[in-house]
Amino acid sequence: MTHPILLVGLLIVLYFSGLQAENAFLQYWEEHIGLPHPPHWLAAKASPLSLHQATMFMKVMEENDLASHLHLFCKQANIACSTNALVKKTTNDTTLPPIAPWNDDKLKYHLPNETPLSVASQGGLPYFRESMVKEGSYMPIPDLRDPISYKSFLPRSLASKIPFSFAQLEELKKLFGLVDESNMDEYIQDTLKVCEESPIQGEQSTCATSAEDFIDFVVEKLGHHVRVWSTESVEGSYENVTFGTVKLIYGNLSEPPTLCHSQPFPFQIYYCHVLPKVKVYVVDIHARKKVNHAIMACHYDTSTWNPNHIAFKLLGFGPGLIEVCHWINENGVVWTKTLG
Repeated sequence: MTHPILLVGLLIVLYFSGLQAENAFLQYWEEHIGLPHPPHWLAAKASPLSLHQATMFMKVMEENDLASHLHLFCKQANIACSTNALVKKTTNDTTLPPIAPWNDDKLKYHLPNETPLSVASQGGLPYFRESMVKEGSYMPIPDLRDPISYKSFLPRSLASKIPFSFAQLEELKKLFGLVDESNMDEYIQDTLKVCEESPIQGEQSTCATSAEDFIDFVVEKLGHHVRVWSTESVEGSYENVTFGTVKLIYGNLSEPPTLCHSQPFPFQIYYCHVLPKVKVYVVDIHARKKVNHAIMACHYDTSTWNPNHIAFKLLGFGPGLIEVCHWINENGVVWTKTLG
């Protein structure tokens, strides 16, 4: 029989190890970011693994034996290791269709030049002109949802051990027990394509595989004194919404913001990039249920973009001739330098 004092001691150790896991991300944030705390939804993505658990799984990985501990690893780390994990709902709105194909597909479309805007915009308009977003006007909004919105970061020590390249695709799929042509297989391949694609001229980019890498990239590009912006919710997805107030929240074209997009992967990954001449707006979106405050980014230098980019197919112009705007999806983050 376990002695009561020993049992209490064990519970205290477990409590503080869990607390340690939650606080590790917050501590790293406080040490590097000049803001008191991250947005609540971002803080919730901190790895729930204690130092003891992380060390244990590190040893299992080094012994190449994660497969036999995969269920426990996925559960304790709050990550998605199979398509079965995708049944969790990202929104309570049952009127929305199933999660749309990953948004990177929008970058790969090769639409005929004569494709009318009304046809291309079915299911939402992914790219648009700044002049199209005015108070009282309306527009079809695309699917803003993150297909695996609940996933957590892995600690950097573990994330750095995970294969993360097309060359290691089969090893990666085996590690997480993924089936060929499953949803997660497609998500992983799409994410690796984005992360391995060469940046366009003037662009700086990275794929951050841990919270620490995420913060480090932002600090490297913007410094410690920043502000954080994100779309409030996915309300308005697949709707023809009406716009309320449109407010410019960052307009310094000489100090570009850092845009970070949540990528579909078993654990939390961010594709972050810096492009010249970007303004950021917050837009009141009047959807059926409520007003959503969505973040809109507008790119004013499109001169180095691919002429076949879907934005030009939709809007009828070429690189450098127009500005191009888009919404920031669920779990996306816009970082701006604090002015003054």
